[in-house]
Amino acid sequence: MSCAEKLKTDVLVVGGGPAGLSAAAEAASAGADVLIAEGDLHLGGQLVKQSHKFFGSKDEFAGTRGFEIAKILRDEIARYGTRVRTMLNTTVSGYYPDENLVTAMTGEEEYFHILPKKIILASGAQERLIPFPNNDLPGVYGAGAVQTLMNVYGVVPGKRVLMIGAGNIGLIVSYQLLQAGVEVAAILEAMPRIGGYWVHAAKVRRLGVPILLRHSISKALGDTVVTGAVICGLDEKFNPKGEPEKVDCDAICLAVGLTPSNELLWQAGCKMKYVPYLCGHVPYRDKNMRTSNSDIWMAGDVSGIEEASAAMIEGRIAGMSAAASLGFKVSPDDFNKYHARLHNLRAGEVGEKIRVGVSDVTVDGWGDDA
Repeated sequence: MSCAEKLKTDVLVVGGGPAGLSAAAEAASAGADVLIAEGDLHLGGQLVKQSHKFFGSKDEFAGTRGFEIAKILRDEIARYGTRVRTMLNTTVSGYYPDENLVTAMTGEEEYFHILPKKIILASGAQERLIPFPNNDLPGVYGAGAVQTLMNVYGVVPGKRVLMIGAGNIGLIVSYQLLQAGVEVAAILEAMPRIGGYWVHAAKVRRLGVPILLRHSISKALGDTVVTGAVICGLDEKFNPKGEPEKVDCDAICLAVGLTPSNELLWQAGCKMKYVPYLCGHVPYRDKNMRTSNSDIWMAGDVSGIEEASAAMIEGRIAGMSAAASLGFKVSPDDFNKYHARLHNLRAGEVGEKIRVGVSDVTVDGWGDDA
């Protein structure tokens, strides 16, 4: 395909993870033609790496492993046949608001334009890193990279791993490392308490892995590859405290959080706000996930870092709303159903910060622009 040719579709979904696949399924079910552009070589996003069982409700696949959920969603969009087209290994590189034009590239050779009527951004998130000496040595990984190595390609990152971060990702990846026969030297957490669910922490503690609160890494050791690390305690202001300690390891895994992949939203001129509870700059949105750009919706981690269960529901809402804006018939009862499910998922103490963060960037509507 040449740049002179413009690939046309009713709805372009950028990202084929849980939010994107759910959005595509709903838009297609309403009758819209959908194109999914996914940068990876497979659909499913982070789900394909996740071997643990989901929490939540039956509607959000509670008790089902992540990679199985990915297959369920892929099978769902397959039922719509040619109404849903998929482009893998395809990076959406730019957005031009004046024409509602998208530029994209498949692989490293094929550069082309897409002219969608509406766009749903489900571009996910990227891993945060922390600075420390030698953090560029081979053997320093993000947690997502470790999951990809092990759960997609069957390769362990090392024999003894030091985990930085005791949120859900750090705890889950630590347990997966142990299942793969890799020793976990310790899990370090800068905060005074574990950030992830206790059920995940209990599993790694039962297997003898120490979780050191108020601790962080000072530097990685090694000349050409990681051969160890120096760790230290932290005071209440996160300054080093006490004597540093050497840890023998051949890999260091950073699970220190995610930040929304929001570049296209900035390009689109969407009204944005930095919301700490949502882990970065996120767009203002109405209750149906529409941004201040009347042609763009978003769903999943790009709208704020949250669980995949919430991403799937947001995707459903965005898909229905985008299809409805094109004149396709969508039942108000379906909107109400998904809004209720999202509300229930965020209920309770665990979801309090998400509720506060989302309410901070939710508008009643976009008036004449919507």
